[in-house]
Amino acid sequence: MDYGTFQGIITLVLLLIFLAIVGWAYSARRKPAFEEAANLVFDDEQKHQGSKE
Repeated sequence: MDYGTFQGIITLVLLLIFLAIVGWAYSARRKPAFEEAANLVFDDEQKHQGSKE
C-alpha cells in the first residue's frame, strides 16, 4: 500500500465519520433533546424574573 492509497482510505473514513455525526445531529430521535437544550436559557430567565438584581 503506497502513501496515496493510505491518504484515500483515511479521507474516506473521515468522510464517513462526518456523515455519521451529521446524521445523528439531524435525526428525529435527537430533536426533543436539542429543543430542550435550546430552551434552557429561557428557563433561567423565568427563574430570575422575580429577583431584584
